[in-house]
Amino acid sequence: MNVTVVTWLVTGAVILGLFVFDFFAHVRTPHEPTLRESGFWSAVYIGIAVLFGGFVWWKWGGTYGGEYFAGYVTEKALSVDNLFVFVVIMTSFAVPRVYQQKVLLLGIVMALVMRGAFIAVGAAAINAYSWVFYLFGLILLVTAVKLLKESDEPAVHERERESRLERFVKKWFRATDVYDGDRLTTKIDGKRYITPLLVVLIIIGFTDVLFALDSIPAIYGLTQEPYLVFTANAFALMGLRQLYFLLGGMLDRLIYLSYGLSLILAFIGVKLVLHALHENTLPFINGGESVPVPEIGTPLSLGIIGGTLLATTVASLVVSRKRSRDAADVGPSRQ
Repeated sequence: MNVTVVTWLVTGAVILGLFVFDFFAHVRTPHEPTLRESGFWSAVYIGIAVLFGGFVWWKWGGTYGGEYFAGYVTEKALSVDNLFVFVVIMTSFAVPRVYQQKVLLLGIVMALVMRGAFIAVGAAAINAYSWVFYLFGLILLVTAVKLLKESDEPAVHERERESRLERFVKKWFRATDVYDGDRLTTKIDGKRYITPLLVVLIIIGFTDVLFALDSIPAIYGLTQEPYLVFTANAFALMGLRQLYFLLGGMLDRLIYLSYGLSLILAFIGVKLVLHALHENTLPFINGGESVPVPEIGTPLSLGIIGGTLLATTVASLVVSRKRSRDAADVGPSRQ
């Protein structure tokens, strides 16, 4: 896949322009977005991502187009799971909903910058050492097991991580517990303090680093093209702020999402290990020669990822609705 410097620059400028537009059009004036506003702009950003995928398909062929869509769907699914973490953080700090947009947008920009760095490092490592695929595969398999273990009480585990980060931030920065509008810093008795809004932003930033540790290896398991890795991440993160307000309380109903994501990460982890065996250069494995193992193609990957997400979403909504009906039936019977 031949991507020119001009293509990179134009793509970066377009993505930056979309974020700038998002800030001035929706975030600059604090307000709580309506369901209609969130739904419309979520659809717009998903539409832009799909159109870009069509451009990739037209420009570089169906193989790369399929890799982009597989990466985009995976990253979007991981981003939805991340929204649950954002809900826990926002709730813990009682962030007023009119100010949540600013924190989310700045957090998403921070996430994209950090992921860009991870993508560059990952690309350099892959070009230099083929055994990196073993490492990426192991990271995803460990993450899958960890996600499965924490799927019972995700909020509890997240609050534990969050409290440790909060103690760290407040140890190194002078912080106040009082909000000052949507300001990140404020002055009290002539001294500069960081507000809870900045504390939340820092915690989200640290959390994004942890997200990237499984997100970037996951997409490198679907495509080795840095351009596709970056754009799939960028378009998956774009519109995440609107999706946060659109889904709202529905996140609690996606009770099996963590199980589905765990299965997807494990699948991609196995795919990476198989690819690493196929490209093997480690002398203690088959004498440094390639191991004749089957490789998983992009169409099968896209099918498994999409099917898993569809099955877990439908199962989550069906079971959640049944539990709600059962709770409603039990309620009147006790009266």
